[in-house]
Amino acid sequence: MRREPLLTRPFLLAFAAYFLHSLSFNLFLHLPGFVRSIGADEVTIGLIYGATGLTAVLARPALGRAMDVYGRRGVFLAGGVLNAVICALYLTVHAPGSWLYTVRIIHGLAEAMLFTSLFAFAADIVPATRRIEGLAIFGISGMLPLSLGGLLGDLLLARWGFAQVFEAATLLAAVGLALTLPLADAPPAPGAEAAPPRGLLAAGRQRDLLPLWFIGTVFSTAVAAHFTFLKTYVMTVGFGSVGLFFTLYSLAAVGLRLVGASLPDRIGPKRALVPALAVLAAGLWLLATGRSAAAVAAAGVLCGLGHGYTFPILLGMVVSRARPAERGAALAIFTALYDLGSLIGSPVLGLVI
Repeated sequence: MRREPLLTRPFLLAFAAYFLHSLSFNLFLHLPGFVRSIGADEVTIGLIYGATGLTAVLARPALGRAMDVYGRRGVFLAGGVLNAVICALYLTVHAPGSWLYTVRIIHGLAEAMLFTSLFAFAADIVPATRRIEGLAIFGISGMLPLSLGGLLGDLLLARWGFAQVFEAATLLAAVGLALTLPLADAPPAPGAEAAPPRGLLAAGRQRDLLPLWFIGTVFSTAVAAHFTFLKTYVMTVGFGSVGLFFTLYSLAAVGLRLVGASLPDRIGPKRALVPALAVLAAGLWLLATGRSAAAVAAAGVLCGLGHGYTFPILLGMVVSRARPAERGAALAIFTALYDLGSLIGSPVLGLVI
């Protein structure tokens, strides 16, 4: 039996657009170094990231409603414009004050718009029988830039400075926006017209989605540790590399998805989810207890393998369980969990540090 195709023209355009936007976002893995250089400490860094997460969480109800009523296209176009503009505005930040908080808050909104809408678009166009596989492959567009963003940032900082990092992020965001211009919304999912959307709260209270909200929150809070503080960690302890950690992290996740993207669909997503979370926990433990650059690198591999399966499995389960007319709202809640993890984890872990 011939399988339905995944790599259609809309899929590839959306993949390339999100890849460039993600590469732009991941240049900001080096932002804690910039914030420290202008006079901030770890608590301030945590609060700045927490404010970004809070904004993105608060924006999700409107984003979910807009996607279910008006479609995905308007949201990802507006998010692309906002991303390009706000990356340029980092060039105007010179102190850890209110303007930095403002820029970070708006940047969080842009990221929320693009993350939610482009993954919702991908969920709309991949075949239902290959949903987790398709979302896992689409997710490579967000994982691979973890490696390239860290490395590109290292190169730019070694030769020039943070201004050039912000200029590169602006250019990448602008090209990503251009790639989304030809995309059109997919036709409504079967059953969407028969059951109109009930709203974000109804989707959030749906009984079979509640366990997914819990697991997603725990997962996102855990990964906030290395996304927010790995830069200042390696600066403090004097070993390890942000670029190498996230290179191995993303390559492990990408390799797993390329080789085994169809496995969760074949054996069942819950059977694949538990080992993925266990491997992620092992990676975080190694990062906490390791005392060498090799340990930091090995932790990157384990964390990447765990993340590589956990995210698309949870996302695919959300899409499968949500009502067709409420897919946008359900994905808005799910993607908000990652901002919620930053909102909870960044300030609390900053205080722990």
